[in-house]
Amino acid sequence: MASLLITADSVIMTPAGTPTRVVSPGYVQVENGVIAEVGEGRPAGEADVHLPDGLLAPGLVDLQVNGFFGHDMVDADEIGWHTLVSRLPETGVTSFMPTFITAPVETQAAALRRGRDLLPGLPAGARVLGVHLEGPFLSEKRKGAHNAVHLTDPAPESIATLLETGLVKLVTLAPERNGALDAIRALTEAGVLVSVGHSDATADQVEAAADAGARMVTHIFNAQTGVHHRDPGVAVQALIDDRLHPGLILDLHHVAGKVAELVFRAAAGRVVLVTDAASSAGMPPGTYELGGEPITMPEEGPPLRADGTLAGSGLRLDEAIANAVGLGIDAVTAVDAATRVPADLIGRPDLGRISRGAAADLVWLGPDHRARTTWVGGQKVFGGGS
Repeated sequence: MASLLITADSVIMTPAGTPTRVVSPGYVQVENGVIAEVGEGRPAGEADVHLPDGLLAPGLVDLQVNGFFGHDMVDADEIGWHTLVSRLPETGVTSFMPTFITAPVETQAAALRRGRDLLPGLPAGARVLGVHLEGPFLSEKRKGAHNAVHLTDPAPESIATLLETGLVKLVTLAPERNGALDAIRALTEAGVLVSVGHSDATADQVEAAADAGARMVTHIFNAQTGVHHRDPGVAVQALIDDRLHPGLILDLHHVAGKVAELVFRAAAGRVVLVTDAASSAGMPPGTYELGGEPITMPEEGPPLRADGTLAGSGLRLDEAIANAVGLGIDAVTAVDAATRVPADLIGRPDLGRISRGAAADLVWLGPDHRARTTWVGGQKVFGGGS
């Protein structure tokens, strides 16, 4: 459909140069995959789609997806890539970063080449924004579910190897490792977003990383130094440094609700909701893989390694929004954290917002904030109706 007019009881929109807000009622006119007009009230023409309740929001943007629906992205084959791209819109996600956790550099490079070769043949569905490498340049002390055998310093030749395909757009690393600050500068110069994570760094070391170009902190409070009144760590700097955007896994298991409230209050306008979803997400309880090693998905809670270590999550991004709203975070702030904020952070102002000229990536969130219908480029890729 080249042209699409959607009317809705409530629309979250970001008109150019203004803050994100809810208008009730509102409408969105799509032409050739791009938002041509947004407005309050009712449009002059007859709507192609009317959403009688819930919220019309920008398509969700997830910067940390290790896997989903039984597939681990680091070793996913063509079926795995096709499955995630075609099914993530069920969760409201219209663009995402496949995330490869720690492995030998050559293994990651091979996975990047495989992904590059598969990209042209992917079906309609969620956009692939590039790859997030979460490791191997992490701290052994804060390895979490990562394999310590493969952790290493970010040598220049390793960085060059990983950048070869042009597919890497986000790298999580520990800034206290040897050569890390030089690596942050090199990655930033190459247009790669750098995130501090799995780190035993002090707040001062994280500040130095931000001075070098780092702009994100991976899953705040998890696998990092925290908040101590005489020994501030990664989490403290993430909360007080306006240059840093804390990623937050809001499944209410990785971070307690009151701590999530603290993050939203202290880092207002900077929070990035992520799922950190593992291959077990969207699947029944059982045994799955993360980074080539087994994880167990229990009846309740996130997946675990055999030693009880949290190993990614089973979270949906629309569920993260619902959890935020359930904590008392207003819907605009919650949706912004899963749309506009991550899109802006990765330099994609055409995504994550309902405004004229933006890509027509949209999701109808029901009153429970769960995705009902999803459009990418104005084309329905999930849900009923038009």
